[in-house]
Amino acid sequence: MASVSRLLSGALGGIEAVPVFVEANLSRTGDPQTVVVGLPDSSVKESRDRVATALANSGFDPYRGRVTVNLAPADLKKEGSHFDLPIALAILLAAGEEDGVFSPRGRSAPPAGAPLDPEKTAIAGELSLNGEVRPVRGVLPLAASLRDAGATSILVPAANAAEAAVVEGLAVYPVRTLREAFETVLGTGGVRPRRGGRAAAAPEPPEGGPDFAEVKGQEMAKRAIQIAVAGGHNILMIGPPGTGKSMLARRIPTILPPMTAAEALEATKIHSVAGLLPPGSGLLRERAFRSPHHTVSNVGLIGGGAHPSPGEVTLAHHGVLFLDELPEFSRSALEVLRQPMEDGFVTISRAAGSARFPSRFMLVAAMNPCPCGYYGDPNHACRCTRTQLQNYRSKISGPLLDRIDLHVEVPAVPLADLQSLPAGASSAELRAGVLAARGAQAVRFGSAALCNAAMQRRDIEKWCRMDAACLEVMNFAIREMKFSPRAHDRILKVARTVADLAGHAELRPEDVQEALGCRALDRAAWT
Repeated sequence: MASVSRLLSGALGGIEAVPVFVEANLSRTGDPQTVVVGLPDSSVKESRDRVATALANSGFDPYRGRVTVNLAPADLKKEGSHFDLPIALAILLAAGEEDGVFSPRGRSAPPAGAPLDPEKTAIAGELSLNGEVRPVRGVLPLAASLRDAGATSILVPAANAAEAAVVEGLAVYPVRTLREAFETVLGTGGVRPRRGGRAAAAPEPPEGGPDFAEVKGQEMAKRAIQIAVAGGHNILMIGPPGTGKSMLARRIPTILPPMTAAEALEATKIHSVAGLLPPGSGLLRERAFRSPHHTVSNVGLIGGGAHPSPGEVTLAHHGVLFLDELPEFSRSALEVLRQPMEDGFVTISRAAGSARFPSRFMLVAAMNPCPCGYYGDPNHACRCTRTQLQNYRSKISGPLLDRIDLHVEVPAVPLADLQSLPAGASSAELRAGVLAARGAQAVRFGSAALCNAAMQRRDIEKWCRMDAACLEVMNFAIREMKFSPRAHDRILKVARTVADLAGHAELRPEDVQEALGCRALDRAAWT
């Protein structure tokens, strides 16, 4: 005689999940062993020993027959330790069906409430050998996708409960032990549910943190950064060592607009899949600021691995990716940035499967003008030869430069100015302009998540129309600087942002001129 039970879980793919049914069949015939089928990877196969030991240490009598666990659909690769808990519960429920009532050592109390519907209760969690339920990656995308597939409740590790509670319409059961999870499924006690659907509150910049007012001088660089943030544009800062490039970049989070609820949900999904959410945390409230070292590999930057996982470009989604010492990154690493910068997503294909990760970030880069750092500096002599200078700069290709909207010089500030200059524009002042410009873009595009940098060709034609005076300025620059068609469009996007900061509906010649002034290192001048 055999008995079968079925529970709902899910498999991660990118930052989404697909439903997976965990089926357990118990039979008195055949060899007494546990077999897991349905394309499990090594982490799922290892669950057999974790589950058996956790069951024994949680006070459940071992089953003396053959246990077959099937993960359906069988043609989908399954990976992750979050299948431990649904496998253990499926075995317990199947044993209960066979014996009439499941009888653990230290028999549970009779049902005190209605059992959970196994077809509509999602389950995820890793088991320790003593029966504790440990936190796992990807609970938020699992909860969101399984809710969309019809689940009405979810059992998750207590450390992941706040994360799952972000999803509206789910009853979240935070469980700490296998026995507690089993009693919750049976309705014999267990834990009380938490209702999902907590809205994201827009955070205010922390008081007492870094402020742009602390950066003496560099008002042109601050202006360029404000334009970049207001329109979501990429920016490259060039200057000698010690001029404040990194200091400026690390103050950018203080003027970023707050995330919308949709942006916060997507960013939290990414960090959940990557395992970067601290235990007990819910929806992310601040935009990401990622600053990988220049020794980062292509996979670390773009994502990948045997089972595709997000890289830095995805972890910076809806935030900032800061690349300090840009030419020190490998040429191949910089070139792989081109597609995600243009398309806003990256597709990673491996033998185990493919995954698509979002990557709509604002690139902020900094570099020295030459290997020694002092090319063009009036206070220091440059020691670099022409060949060294060309080799250094050739690491940044023309197509990559085309995708960086603003190139701004950050010169050295004289010592006398450092001691006498008053505080410049503060983060609060710059942020006010950013929010006003983003508000104008939200009205224009009908969404607070879209900004000028994301405009397509049809949007440029509609919102960046130039009169005769603007055309004259643009055509002269194209003839002299030999801008590419892509650079032409990006200049118009920046000009649109400059006009938004000034509160103008139409482009003016001075808007185009300021945008052109931020392209100092375009290909014609670069080499």
